[in-house]
Amino acid sequence: MKITSVQSMILAGIFFALMNVSVKFIPDIPAIEIILFRSIFSLVFSFLVLKRQGVPVMGNNKKLLIIRGVVGSIGLISFFYTLQKIPLASAVTIQYLSPIFTTILGVFLVKERVKPIQLVWFGISFLGVFVLQGFDPRVNLFYGMIGVISALFSGLAYNVIRKLKNTEHPLVIIFYFPLVTLPIASVVSYFTWVQPVGWDWLILLWIGICTQAAQYFMTVAYQNANVAKISSLSYLGILYALFFGFLLFGETFGVLSYLGMGLVLLGILLNLKEK
Repeated sequence: MKITSVQSMILAGIFFALMNVSVKFIPDIPAIEIILFRSIFSLVFSFLVLKRQGVPVMGNNKKLLIIRGVVGSIGLISFFYTLQKIPLASAVTIQYLSPIFTTILGVFLVKERVKPIQLVWFGISFLGVFVLQGFDPRVNLFYGMIGVISALFSGLAYNVIRKLKNTEHPLVIIFYFPLVTLPIASVVSYFTWVQPVGWDWLILLWIGICTQAAQYFMTVAYQNANVAKISSLSYLGILYALFFGFLLFGETFGVLSYLGMGLVLLGILLNLKEK
């Protein structure tokens, strides 16, 4: 049974949430090292599946594929860094400004038309993000800016995926992500290496599995739906982060957080109604 773009995006959000939680569980392993292991897993898995399906591994539009790999890598590295430095919900909240950047950049990069009313719905979700975030003294200006950089480059990556819609297999796009990231992560990890021990290895493997699944479902969703509409579903990740942050890490939130969740969900539902 073929799943819809909306279902694909929801599945991507769930796997990304599980990935985020896993990264928080190994704070002693540098973010770039986690990405190194994740890249090795993704590169091998994608290569084997592409070969099995008889799909040309290197794709067609190599220039755009490399660009997608570069901007995606910057987005992921900066996001993993904030995940380890600030509370889960705060890191995810800042990073999920990416749908706003996705929509804005989409007007110029993929020439998509956005109804004025959709900007209002995004505004509601955007307001919800700020209500959820509130004032968190654990998030200083530096970490906040790293988070914004992550969101900006994620939005750019999503639009590049959209431009590759008619030329590339989803797994080819995913393949280029670790292909570009691996050399960079290898060099940096050489100077910052921390030896994983015990459960660290299993968690690193699980991060690779979750990221691969999330990337696949996200790529399918962005290739087959309007960027502005489907990107709004990314905001569900904020709710996942609040839930897992409270359940697993004791990160508490107050009444205003519930108001923020309501605004985020309202913006998502109103935006999905637009054709």
